[in-house]
This record gives sequence, structure tokens and C-alpha cells, in this order.
Amino acid sequence: MRGGINTGVHFGLTSGVITTLGLIVGLHSGTHSTLAVIGGILTIAVADAMSDALGIHISKEAENILSKKQIWLATAATFLTKLVMAGTFIIPVLLLPLTTAMIASVAWGLLVLTLLSLMLARSQRVSPFPVIAEHVGIALAVVIITHFIGDWIAQAFS
Repeated sequence: MRGGINTGVHFGLTSGVITTLGLIVGLHSGTHSTLAVIGGILTIAVADAMSDALGIHISKEAENILSKKQIWLATAATFLTKLVMAGTFIIPVLLLPLTTAMIASVAWGLLVLTLLSLMLARSQRVSPFPVIAEHVGIALAVVIITHFIGDWIAQAFS
């Protein structure tokens, strides 16, 4: 059972952080609209969580390694973890000015990825720094790229 749940939790947390941060940063720089960011977060939390859960389900079926029960556990864990993780990003947007909320969201997402990477490195008995650097580096690349995409869209369509 652990294999399915671990798969779902690790995938859901990672995807929840990366996709939601990309969406928040891109929508912020493209629209500067709190309403657009809230709508985007809620959409990601539901639609992308379902999409990722189905993707994990089909991927695990194709691998033919896990039992049916483990596959369904991975599916459910992916959906619930992604839904909750993406949902946590709504809190700063509701409580803070949008630019401050975006910065707080990036800090929160990088903290979650850092802790997840640290736990992963410890479980594999490897040095945590390269694992953390790799995962946080990818997240930062997403943040930077989506910021510039949002800027470009704002300029192109205004």
C-alpha cells in the first residue's frame, strides 16, 4: 500500500507546488488581478488535480508493477494531495495584497519543495544539497519563465 500512497503524495505535492506557482506568477504579471489569480488557483486545484490523478493512474497501470489497490491509492493520494497543496496557495492571496501574496506563495512553495527534497534525500541516504538544488532550481526556472510569459502577454494584448 505504501508504494501507491508515496507515489501520489510525492507527485501531488511537487505538481501542486510547481503548477500553482507558475499559474500565480504568470497571472499576476499578466493581469495584476486578484480575481484572475483566485480563479486560476481554484481551477488548478480541481482540474489539474483530476488530470494528474488520471495520469498517475494510467502510468501505474502501464508499468504493471503495483496492485490494483495500490494504483487506486496512488490515484486518490495524487488527487487529494494536489487539491490540498494547490488550495493552500489561496490563503496568502485572500489575506495579502497581490504582489505580497505572490512573494509569500513563492516562499511557501520553495519551502515545501525543500522539505520534500530533504525527506527524499534522507530516505535515499544521499546528500540533500544536490537534491534540493535540483528541485528548487526547476521551481525557480518555472517562476522566472512564467513571469516573463505573463509580462509578454500583458504587453502583447494591452
